[in-house]
Amino acid sequence: MDEILTAVQEDIHYRFQQVKLLELALAHSSWANERGCPGESNERLEFLGDAVLELCVTQEAYERYPDADEGLLTKVRSKLVKTATLAEVGRQIGLERRLCLGRGEEAQGGRGRDGLLADALEALLGAVFLDGGFSAARELVLRLLGPRFPETAAAPPAKDFKSRLQEITQETHRERPQYALVESSGPEHSKIFVVEVLLPDGARFRAGGGSLKKAEQSAAAAALAHLSTAQDAGTAQGRPGPAGGVTAPDS
Repeated sequence: MDEILTAVQEDIHYRFQQVKLLELALAHSSWANERGCPGESNERLEFLGDAVLELCVTQEAYERYPDADEGLLTKVRSKLVKTATLAEVGRQIGLERRLCLGRGEEAQGGRGRDGLLADALEALLGAVFLDGGFSAARELVLRLLGPRFPETAAAPPAKDFKSRLQEITQETHRERPQYALVESSGPEHSKIFVVEVLLPDGARFRAGGGSLKKAEQSAAAAALAHLSTAQDAGTAQGRPGPAGGVTAPDS
């Protein structure tokens, strides 16, 4: 165990004054439960570390992007503190090899689970905070996550209409919209395609375009416009309109 504790401290470039805190940060609840000591796991440290991480990242984003509004700062922070990002960082410092897991968790592949690794990293940050204070924890956060901060906090490129519509329908109905070619007309070199999109709630929207892809995007745009209007009006569902348009919702 001493070798593991030494390796972790070397990898994070921090020397603990209270090594017991590091031991606790590496102890998963499955390990503690098997030993009959359920209170000696990293869960409380993970709770503390989560708050420390949020504050450190928030402060750095606030100082790094002076022209960014609250929305952009929130997006930057969310990307940096999400489970997948923390798990990647945990693997970079070899955290998955140093965790103390119970036999059951080990057998189920716990060392490879993103959620478990992210929690362990937060527990490690909580331990550093208790051992060395906020400045030490912030220094570690910036050492681990600093390279992952974007150069600017500019908003990411807008998603295309089909992607946005699919996200909405999957979130609300757990289904994807269905697209169907209704007709195509005109000479080969300048055909016009008409596409209909069917939403999970039965609403249909048609639109045309110079290619199948453009027609699908236009149909998705029509559906999004309708959904946005319905949402603003506080209406959950509306009637499909004629080709290329929408009809006002039933009252």
